[in-house]
Amino acid sequence: MRLEGKVAVITGGTSGIGRATVELFVREGARVLFTGRDEGRGLEVGRSIGDGARFVRADVRSREDCRSTVDEAVSSFGGIDVLFNSAGLYVENDILGCDEEEWDVQLDTMLKGTYLMTRAAIPRMIDRGGGAIVNNSSGWGLVGGERAVAYCAAKGGVTLLTKALAMDHGKDGIRVNAVCPGDTETAMEHADAERKGWSWAEYVAWASDRPLGRMGRADEIARAVLFLASDEASFITGAALPVDGGGVAG
Repeated sequence: MRLEGKVAVITGGTSGIGRATVELFVREGARVLFTGRDEGRGLEVGRSIGDGARFVRADVRSREDCRSTVDEAVSSFGGIDVLFNSAGLYVENDILGCDEEEWDVQLDTMLKGTYLMTRAAIPRMIDRGGGAIVNNSSGWGLVGGERAVAYCAAKGGVTLLTKALAMDHGKDGIRVNAVCPGDTETAMEHADAERKGWSWAEYVAWASDRPLGRMGRADEIARAVLFLASDEASFITGAALPVDGGGVAG
């Protein structure tokens, strides 16, 4: 019950790492408001989790959606203590193949979306005397990767936005950290394998080229998010924690 009595908002909570974190946070005692753009899926996830989780449809690229999400957390649960900015997507391309629309959707979802949600949430956290923000960056937000120009730009921005926020809002009792996953078995990875024309076995072999020799699981990333959000990380802020099986260690 490491989050007992806490209110958390999680974006991109209908699948993958976001959903795993919603489930874990509820088990750890939090009341969770989670978002996504697919209302049908969001309502199904909410029903499957049960008490403690509530879905609201929101697009993190919309300033008004971000504001209304935070307002809903305050009206339904009384405030906000934890924000996990998890909404994201990945489209493989180098800069010559990445058109403006493809660039915009990735930067707007992952970098601008993190900015908008955080900007809406911080005043409410200050009202509560502080809080914890965890941003979902990536190993490729630390070292870069091939044929992922927009994704790396977005995630690199999230990493440094995290550090800047930590410096600005430590005085407000708000800790801001990032989790940096490596390849994790989620729907996004399955979709990437299909785009590459690879079998899942081929994709797993490619993604397992790291010291621990395997892909990660969504629940493993969720546990790292839980740690950074909890009082166990009370003296940690401005950190970008790789959870990638050693992928960026070399």
